[in-house]
Amino acid sequence: MPTYNFSAGPAVMPTPVVQQIQAELPSFQDSGMSIMEISHRSQLFDQVINDAEQDLRDLMQIPANYRVLFFQGGGTLQFTAAPLNLATAHHHIGLLDSGHWASRAADEAQRTHTQVDILASAHATNYTTLPTLTQPVDPTLDYVHLTTNNTIEGTMYTQLPATGNVPLVADMSSNFLGQTYNVQDFGMIFAGAQKNLGPAGLTIVIVRDDLIGHAQNLPSMLDYQLFADKRSMFNTPPVFAIYAAGLVLKWLKAQGGLAAMQQRNQQKAALLYDFLDQSQLFRNPVEPAARSTMNVPFVTGDPALDAAFIAGATEHGLLNLKGHRLVGGMRASLYNAMPTAGVTALVDYLAAFEAAHTKGVLN
Repeated sequence: MPTYNFSAGPAVMPTPVVQQIQAELPSFQDSGMSIMEISHRSQLFDQVINDAEQDLRDLMQIPANYRVLFFQGGGTLQFTAAPLNLATAHHHIGLLDSGHWASRAADEAQRTHTQVDILASAHATNYTTLPTLTQPVDPTLDYVHLTTNNTIEGTMYTQLPATGNVPLVADMSSNFLGQTYNVQDFGMIFAGAQKNLGPAGLTIVIVRDDLIGHAQNLPSMLDYQLFADKRSMFNTPPVFAIYAAGLVLKWLKAQGGLAAMQQRNQQKAALLYDFLDQSQLFRNPVEPAARSTMNVPFVTGDPALDAAFIAGATEHGLLNLKGHRLVGGMRASLYNAMPTAGVTALVDYLAAFEAAHTKGVLN
């Protein structure tokens, strides 16, 4: 019986990539050393990190005036690093409150003594919609923070808010490389790797040249300009995570690039949403226009029935469907590496569970 991992992260990786890692692990590039053993100062790793950056630039069409930085600490560390590096003129940012991770970003920014204005919030709808701007952005803001995909709530921006000349800083952690965006629409993009790019331990920062280098006396490990100058190797970078991410980037190129992946993700999500919308037992609470193609929450309305579904799904090889602890229910994460066959298997089990429940018999 095949198994399918619907975890929100760390998440499913492409099978060919996992197989390549397995094959290369004892001796990377016939060096006699594992990728986990080679020096980050070696020519072997130079090739790894340079290829990873170039492949990312190719896939996202990143302009030359944007730096690509490889960080540790997850997306959460960037909640602190971004205001320290970018909110240097007025120490004042705007934020769209689209859910849990946007709220966390606001909290961390305030810890840096940055003033945070909530420009719009979806709190009143329990985050089943997306907040949108209804008036022009204050031009004195250092930047506006946006979470492009809300992993817990299952919402996603496809149309970006208009912020005028105020830079837009995007937390793309959970739809990075799964949804196409124009990099030039942002001052900065950051994303934890463990959703669509690779194993946990790596964070990508893409930042426009003119926005960095203005902060003074930053801790070295949070300094974008220092990391740009040192090619992300101020200290030992996460060698294995960068290597694995590089393999995923090459896999993405072989799949036809980001436009092709976005189309596949839309098709996979449509299979699941179409079932949920006609279901008499399960429902997705998100307004259709705000729905994510990456993370699909759904519920029965009965916690005991939800638990029975999750247990049965696990027995059928459909893993990690339990919803986030803050919202309960179920959640299926349909990242790039989730095959259509996995979504089809999930829909088939949903239908079987619903039919059995209707008859009063649970498998």
